[in-house]
Amino acid sequence: MNYKVIKKYNKKYIECISLEKQISSEQDILDIISICMENDVNIIIFYDNAFSESFFNLRTGLAGIMLQKFINYNIKLGIVLDEEKVKGRFKEMIIEANNGNQFRTFKSIEDAEIWISKL
Repeated sequence: MNYKVIKKYNKKYIECISLEKQISSEQDILDIISICMENDVNIIIFYDNAFSESFFNLRTGLAGIMLQKFINYNIKLGIVLDEEKVKGRFKEMIIEANNGNQFRTFKSIEDAEIWISKL
């Protein structure tokens, strides 16, 4: 995973720039958690192209596994998301998740940074 650690608004977060492969397994999620721990960061921002289609299909359980592991490790997750990928049950999950501060979706990185500044 190519990423950069950004310090802004007196906060430190990881922005995922690119991936060699899309996130498609629980092991990929654990690798991301390791990167956060190595950099002493508990906020990470992804773009939707980082995820395989299985992430957006809640029947696979991948999104649920990721969110639960991030909650367990106190890592806050933001995804800059193309609204076309938001449909069905995934859309319902996002509406629910956006009410909290653990996971949010955004239309732009600027919107994500505003959320980070308020954490």
